[in-house]
Amino acid sequence: MSTPTESILNIGTTEEEEALPENSFIVKYPKVARVVRICLTYSFIAFAIGGFMGVLQALHRTNILRVIDSADYYSVLTAHGVFLVIVFTIFFLAGLFAWANTRSLGRPPVNIKFTWLWVGTMSAGALLAGGSILAGLVKEIDISADVLYTFYSPLQAHPLFYIGLAVFVVGTWLASFDWFRQYLDWRADNPDERIPLQSFMVMTTMLMWLLATLGVAVETVVFLIPWSLGIMPAPNPMLTRTLFWFFGHPVVYFWLMPAYLMWYTILPKIAGGRLFSDPLARVVFLLFLLLSTPVGIHHQYMDPGIAEGFKFIAMVNTMFLLLPSFLTAFTTVASIEHAARQRGGKGYFGWLKKLPWRDPAFTGMGLAGLMFAAGGFSGMVNAGMNLNYLVHNTLWVPGHFHLTVGTAVALSIMAGSYWLVPRITGRKVYSRPIGLFQVVLWFIGMVFMSAAMHRGGLAGIPRRTAEPQYTGFAFESVTGTIGSLRLQLAFGGVLLFVSLVLFLANIALTATNNEAATGLRTELPPALSGPEQSPTILDDLKIWALIAVVLVVLAYGLPLWSIINNGGLYPDGIRAAPVTLEPVLEVIL
Repeated sequence: MSTPTESILNIGTTEEEEALPENSFIVKYPKVARVVRICLTYSFIAFAIGGFMGVLQALHRTNILRVIDSADYYSVLTAHGVFLVIVFTIFFLAGLFAWANTRSLGRPPVNIKFTWLWVGTMSAGALLAGGSILAGLVKEIDISADVLYTFYSPLQAHPLFYIGLAVFVVGTWLASFDWFRQYLDWRADNPDERIPLQSFMVMTTMLMWLLATLGVAVETVVFLIPWSLGIMPAPNPMLTRTLFWFFGHPVVYFWLMPAYLMWYTILPKIAGGRLFSDPLARVVFLLFLLLSTPVGIHHQYMDPGIAEGFKFIAMVNTMFLLLPSFLTAFTTVASIEHAARQRGGKGYFGWLKKLPWRDPAFTGMGLAGLMFAAGGFSGMVNAGMNLNYLVHNTLWVPGHFHLTVGTAVALSIMAGSYWLVPRITGRKVYSRPIGLFQVVLWFIGMVFMSAAMHRGGLAGIPRRTAEPQYTGFAFESVTGTIGSLRLQLAFGGVLLFVSLVLFLANIALTATNNEAATGLRTELPPALSGPEQSPTILDDLKIWALIAVVLVVLAYGLPLWSIINNGGLYPDGIRAAPVTLEPVLEVIL
């Protein structure tokens, strides 16, 4: 008997299950498939909420259509950020990693009850944090969390928001423990084997996550929760800001790793080929483990409490992160080119015609990778200290991350879902033509919106404001285009929302489709260059984790000590008013 939350991604009748191939994932690991379905269901619900908030933002700040008060704009903005870049992406990651770790290791989790524990913990945390944000839109409830996605003092949210975030992060820690136990169980039976690639990707990503979330855990549990409860004074804003960005930059790669996992292991199969190089894929994930966390200070170039030398070091470290991105571009393109040439493709560019462009999974991930390349170039502008001063806190910045998390990640998730959902439900995709139109529409919408954001940022249009100033700029050639930029931004936002609705409808109809999926028997093909062609030290995760810790200590030890030494932990001694839940109880009862 299926649960209500499973109804969106159900598996159908027993007869349908028996008709599936014996070695398909849903037959071999039905309990894990159910976990994956639940995680994807929660992910898509968050996607729907966050996407709706996004189109409200786009229409409001461009003065096209205002259906909310400007005072509520910041709750909408917070919901858009938290639901999309935390709940949507991480729940999808949890489902994908549960599938990938189980599939590649060839065994289920050690204790499925423990698996459901972390699913429940993450769900409870998302409900608390998300509910506190949405409560801010209801005037009768005295709860709000309009602190934007970047939550640190002096902006203060209701304690339920911080508690929910803490519970959610604990849930991800439990998930990582579950996957590591699953890996160690496999290792006990295979002491001399190389770690399967997908499991290797899961392990390195979660090591990075465990390290990165230490900052936000300290910020939230030690400072923000006691402050919001009125127990402790207001913490040092520079300290909480730095602890947030200790976590805030590597979380970008935490979102990105599911896309990378699909680009490296699923995309070549869809194209009809094989991964070009398994060793290069391992090197890329190790580089992200080592380099993603020690660079968060590049988000704080404008902060006066951090010495310029530390900012310069962060900038240099950030530039090194271009290396895994370039390696990924080379490896994925080489993999799909090999597949196209196996299909008869010839010439420098003629092989492109042999790729499965009618497959929404392939086309969506291909377009996501193309947009990620553009995001990389705009990210280089953000990373450079002198250029960052030009675009800091302008519309350029959300233009950049709409290319990365908004397209490279979100579009890869949508495209990958057209491949993954049939394998965890046993049902055929309802409409591949709708899926193809939907992923292309997302790409077009993001071209309009992100381009307008980047140009608007160069013109000085601010971000994070419900009432942006569109006049008074020094360059007449630029100010004359402000009206068209507003229209482009709004038009792009509407196209994105239409694409989102089409995706959710297509997935829901797929989940209720009576036609069984086909082609589920085939395993992922081995790489052209396998793990045996790389040194075994790549699989020694203990060494790489230790190096990652040392790099973080070197990057953050002195800056944090300087911030605490100069500003203290609680510089003002101002406490918040005691929190009461009586207004909430009055509404409920």
